[in-house]
Amino acid sequence: MARNQKAKAKAEQAKGKIKETTGRAVGNESLEAEGRMEGARGDARQAKEKTKDVFKH
Repeated sequence: MARNQKAKAKAEQAKGKIKETTGRAVGNESLEAEGRMEGARGDARQAKEKTKDVFKH
């Protein structure tokens, strides 16, 4: 389960970065902001999983 969540976090981070970069390239501020939000969600999910790992060991 944790491995699945970690992979999901990485995927969200990557997807967010792509959206952010694309939005910046085409001048679409809402797409850029959406990408930043999605990346932040991925960062938060990854931090949560790392915290769970710390307490698991």
